[in-house]
Formats: sequence, structure tokens, C-alpha cells
Amino acid sequence: MSGILEGKVAIVTGAGQGVGKAIAEGLAGEGARVVVNDIGVSLTGEAENASAADEVATGIRQTGGEAVGCAESVSEWETAQKIVACALDNFGRVDLVVNNAGILRDAIFHKMEPDQFRAVLDVHLFGSFHLSRAAAPHFKAQESGSVVHMTSTAGLIGNFGQANYMAAKMGIVGLSRAIAMDMQRFKVRSNCIAPFAWSRMVSSIPTETEADRDRVAKLKRMTPEKIAPLVAFLGSDAAAGVSGQIFSVRNNEIYLFNQPRPIRSIHRGEGWTAGNLAEVLPGAFGPSLTPLERSADVISWDPV
Repeated sequence: MSGILEGKVAIVTGAGQGVGKAIAEGLAGEGARVVVNDIGVSLTGEAENASAADEVATGIRQTGGEAVGCAESVSEWETAQKIVACALDNFGRVDLVVNNAGILRDAIFHKMEPDQFRAVLDVHLFGSFHLSRAAAPHFKAQESGSVVHMTSTAGLIGNFGQANYMAAKMGIVGLSRAIAMDMQRFKVRSNCIAPFAWSRMVSSIPTETEADRDRVAKLKRMTPEKIAPLVAFLGSDAAAGVSGQIFSVRNNEIYLFNQPRPIRSIHRGEGWTAGNLAEVLPGAFGPSLTPLERSADVISWDPV
């Protein structure tokens, strides 16, 4: 196969199904040789299908692509090293890391247990660090490479009952920007994508209200295959000047998100007391305070 990624080697985590599978297949369609990584667990992290990665890799090979399966976990440093070693052993290099693996442990905050919080960060945030860090020396040595992390509008904007997931996804934004800044001199790039697509990661959205049911109906129209082209672009040489950014894909739309910057200020030459702030701050900053909205409240129009 030929395409924008011809000659490159990609690792896609959580690629046994859903968005990850669609990305792996899309990258292979653009000429990449792909390490399909998945440990074959359910949405909440229980063992489900240990052969998921091999099945996707077999499907890619049957359509003329090059791929191998790898069932190592991203949540541990030692096993993440093995994922990168799989790429090197089979294809001789690594050019693109796609950090897509994830689980959910949803609970309203006052009922969330520490192990629920930790489990989600272990896969999403620490997993993204482990694999990116394992690939970094190879990117540095060859003076090229790209990392694409999956964040979420649940973290960028907000959602109920997902303090662990939101913390992980916002942490990934900071991690991505740090990688982009630290590795820029070695021509290594790092970007985030907040994908909108119907997959098992969003299939757990409650549908108790008419608004929630309408939201889910819209999501079902957005297939995972829509995400792959942006990932392929960000992993290609054509994206040489694009790093440290946050994108989103929503059906046929691609968004560029802004990032936190100061928007208002107040000054008092003699300094502030709590009393002064009580008098001034609510009125000065009130119109600019970010409301407690969910992503569905902010991006509420129908997918294009």
C-alpha cells in the first residue's frame, strides 16, 4: 500500500476495537506498518478477548497491509518497553505512537474510590507517558517522530461522574505539550485529538433523559473511521510544523481547540485583602467565568 505514511511504522494502543481499530486500519491504508496493541479487556478493564490485537493485525494483512499484534499493557513501564521493542523487532523502527488505550471507572465524585481513580490514570495518563517515553530515545536518535494522544471533551469541557477520566484526559494535554516542547529540537512532534465517535468508550453515557438520548443518537452517526485521517496527517511529514496542539474530529468537522491563556486582570497598587476581593472580583470577573457545562452543552449542534 502507498500513502502519506509510506515507509513509516506506527504503534496504536487500544487498537483491538472501536476508535483504535479504525485508526490502525486507516494508518495501514496510508502505507504505515502497524503494531496493533491491545490486551483485550472490557471497557472497565476485565479480561475479555486476549486475541483482539492479533485479529485486527490479521485483518490488516489480509487487505494487503503490514501489521503485527501485541498484547502487552501500557500501564506498566516494563511492558510498554516491550511494545516499542515489538515495532523494532518486526519493522526496524518506530515513527508514530498513538496513545488511544483507555478504560472507564465512572462514579459520582463523593462515591469515587481511590482504586477507581488510580486505575483510570494508570491506563490513560501513565500509559501515555510510558509508551511515549519508551519511544522517545528512538525518536531522538533518528531526529523524527510523532506522538498523537487521545484526549476528550469530557476533560477539556466537562462531564458528570468522571473525575478520574477528566483528570487523566486533562493530564494528557499537559503531557503532550511537555513532549512537544522538550522534543522540538529533535524534530519530534506531539499533539492531542478529542475524538467524537460512537464506540464502547462512549456507549456508557446515561440515556435517562430525552436530551441524553438525543445526544447518543447523534454520536451513533459519527463512525470511528472519521478519526483516522487526522491521525495519519499528524503522523506524516506534511505535519512538520504542527505540534503541541489540541484537535477534535466530529464526523466531517475538524476543530482546533484554544488553550488556557489570561483573559482578564485586576490590579490594586497597595495589594489585595480578602475583603477587597469580595468587593471587586465577582463584578470584574463574573462575566468571564467559565460556566459548569458539559461538552454536550458547548458543542450542541448536529454533526456535519
